[in-house]
Amino acid sequence: MRKMMYSWGTFTGRDKWEKGAGENARMLPKAGHEERKKQETKRKRKLKTVAGKLLKAVASGKETAAKKAESENVAGNLLKMGKNRKEAEGETPAEETVCEFIEQGKFFQACNCISDLEHSGSDAVGKSESLYTLLAERMWAVVGEALCGSDRMLLEPLQSVGESLKWEKQKEEEWLGRDQEMESVSTWHPNFWKKDLEEKLMQYMAAQISRFVPTCNTNEAALKQHLSQLEATFLPNLEHKSSFFKEAGLLVTYAQCCHASLSSHLSTLTDNKHCTFSQCLLVYEWCLNMYKSSSGTGLRPRQTSQHSLALDVQSLVWIILKTEEKLLAVTQKEVGKALEEAFDIGKTPCADAAVIQIFKEKTEAAQHISESLSEKVEAVCLEEFLSFLQSYENEVRNFLQIDGCPGICSSLRILENCCILRTAWCKLTYICSASTGQDAKVKGFLYRMEDEITEHFLQTVTSKVKETLKDHFKKCDSGFNHILESLKQSFLAFGKKKTDIYEALVKSVNVIIITEYVQALLTTSRKPSSVQRKRIVSKIEEDHRTLQTVFKECLGPAAGAVKDPIKAILELIQTCDAEGMKIALLPILKEFPDLREEHLSAVLDLKDSLSRKDRAALLKAFHNNCGETETETTLLFADIEVKPRKYGLCGCFCC
Repeated sequence: MRKMMYSWGTFTGRDKWEKGAGENARMLPKAGHEERKKQETKRKRKLKTVAGKLLKAVASGKETAAKKAESENVAGNLLKMGKNRKEAEGETPAEETVCEFIEQGKFFQACNCISDLEHSGSDAVGKSESLYTLLAERMWAVVGEALCGSDRMLLEPLQSVGESLKWEKQKEEEWLGRDQEMESVSTWHPNFWKKDLEEKLMQYMAAQISRFVPTCNTNEAALKQHLSQLEATFLPNLEHKSSFFKEAGLLVTYAQCCHASLSSHLSTLTDNKHCTFSQCLLVYEWCLNMYKSSSGTGLRPRQTSQHSLALDVQSLVWIILKTEEKLLAVTQKEVGKALEEAFDIGKTPCADAAVIQIFKEKTEAAQHISESLSEKVEAVCLEEFLSFLQSYENEVRNFLQIDGCPGICSSLRILENCCILRTAWCKLTYICSASTGQDAKVKGFLYRMEDEITEHFLQTVTSKVKETLKDHFKKCDSGFNHILESLKQSFLAFGKKKTDIYEALVKSVNVIIITEYVQALLTTSRKPSSVQRKRIVSKIEEDHRTLQTVFKECLGPAAGAVKDPIKAILELIQTCDAEGMKIALLPILKEFPDLREEHLSAVLDLKDSLSRKDRAALLKAFHNNCGETETETTLLFADIEVKPRKYGLCGCFCC
């Protein structure tokens, strides 16, 4: 880079005059000395004036106190440099020339002068850095004035700012082309100008946006009003300024900052933790309308130059995609939260219609915007449904592992939730495009949960009934009626009574209770007294009526198909004569082919005033008919263990 030395005299036409003055000075030493002193004083005064004006300009640009102090130091250094420099006769210092250019808004010329000074001597680097700092401050002050006003007199200085940025880029390319050290390039002061300009523009644009922070109380109307203000004031204002920056050659940087500022603000609206699906959808729709619009602010696609159009489209598409990404994230969050609240194990199950509504609200709202957005929202909803089932299955397993048997009501609530989820999923597959893989996964989750909770529920019922009936026939109140009432209320509260799982569950509970009841009845103390026998029979009659009432209420007409061994036992022991008992025994053997001899013997123990002869006749009738009536029907007595009676002296059951 060739060295150039600019003289203030070159720009003022004083070279010839100073040359003549120099010749006169040689002729008149004393007069020449005095003239040099006057010129020195004049230059100092002028440099002070320039530095003072620059400080005033920086201060008027609302710089911070620290930056003012830095500017004062720079000005002081310039004065010191002007004082210490040994100048040739009639020559103006390069520092003063640079300050003149800066003060006149000729930043590009100042760049060239500083660059020449930069390579002129050993102390030039420090001087050039100070001048670059002063130059940058004045350039950003001009940019600030251009943003705040519309004075056409600022166009030339603003154009010079654009030329200076191009100069910086060209110099950087030259350095890199000469394999200059990366460290020196990266620390070169003008290397930060573009970033500083962008920061200045972003600060201005952020200040133009009215403050709006969404809260939990923010409604859609307030957000709509804010977006309308953006469109009515913020964007037109930026558009108005864009023509000014276009003339200055700074349109690309200005447009980039416009889009970055807008994107940043929209992100603050959608990234807020209080932002709802409907609010996020409003922002998305607003961005999409901006994109589709063919007129309006310069931030929208319109018929301009190819470069500007591409920049606008690319930036707006990026904003739309980011907003869409946030919208889908909010959708996932809200659907997951709604499902968790709807299927809380500790709460009453919701209706399947409520689950459908969660999906429909979002997919239909998105469909008003575009079909493609609706499909994306739908896909997110289905995936979140599948994700919820996976977490719900883990929650159910943790529930089943709790120490101590969880309540019957809680188990039934989980089973009902499974029924609701199954129904809801079936309906969703009609209104949403669920894949075959998703359908298989959902059904797999539901089948596993139903099997696990059903098994657990029946085990819980068995345990509670067994414990209650342990001393049922020895106590006046064992709590058996309380368990029956609790089961009845739980079953009646079950919302999905028309499902197969409900009917199968009630029938299974009925079988468990009857089995445990007969087990307790047949294992009670043998050969009770006459008073005890009457009390036991009376208790059986009362319990049977209660059981019939409970299961008729729970099952309705289907209760008539349930086998009733308690009724058969009552009919047998309440028959008066032996022949009648033989007749009553035949249907029992047919309906319960697994009835064994020890079972019948225990039942006959409850019969009051039964002679040994009649007892033997009944046992003989049993032996004669039990083999002929055995079938593959459901067994009831097979698992009931009864200790055989002690035989009499004759070795038979008669004694």
